[in-house]
Amino acid sequence: MPYHPYFILKKMSNSVDFRKLVEAEKKAALLFDEIEKQQLIYQGKSEHLINQEIYQLAFKLFGIKKYWHKRIVRAGKNTLHPYDENPENLMVQEDDIVFLDFGPIFEDWEADYGRTFVLGSDPLKLKLKEDVKNAWDQACSFYFSEKNLTGAVFYNYCCSLAKEKGWEFGGPIAGHLIGHFPHEKLEKENKTNYIHPENHISMNALDRKGKTRHWILEIHFVDRQKEIGGFFEQLLIAPIT
Repeated sequence: MPYHPYFILKKMSNSVDFRKLVEAEKKAALLFDEIEKQQLIYQGKSEHLINQEIYQLAFKLFGIKKYWHKRIVRAGKNTLHPYDENPENLMVQEDDIVFLDFGPIFEDWEADYGRTFVLGSDPLKLKLKEDVKNAWDQACSFYFSEKNLTGAVFYNYCCSLAKEKGWEFGGPIAGHLIGHFPHEKLEKENKTNYIHPENHISMNALDRKGKTRHWILEIHFVDRQKEIGGFFEQLLIAPIT
């Protein structure tokens, strides 16, 4: 089922909140396009330096200074690590795999965007990059096909996609709430704010102010033996049928 994140949206909410979130994501996508065009990721550069150069690029393009979560650049074996971990700063190697996870704030509206990059032509790494993208599309379609989907059921579905494609799901969550900065605080003990195996509340439930909640879906697949991981993350928007 094809998916288009910006221009032709089925069942798209008309709320100001959702439109602003879509606009923020469009800018995040433009930032990532520019990262690729300027070839900021290459052999011999450290994760830390790439992170700093992306920060400078984002400031140049959009005047961004605020990020609602830590900026993540992970290369090689560090791509196994989920968000909460803080592995050592690695150098990008020849034929490496790298993923980025950035949460820029555009005019007080949050984006959360993640992509995988493969240097070279290693078939397994290229498959991983493609699999996380395709799994995101499948999970997005599944989300919009279910009326009362809980975070736990959705998380388990994402894990099943990883197994189906020959990988292991790499994170303790498969996404989280997103909104106006600062959005509803994501207390780690409150699993209802996450796509988490202990969240048994409908993802369509309203927030404490009676407003629609909006979600980020993140797919993180890993192969621990090969020490590689792939990541794909963005706002849940209905696919085209």
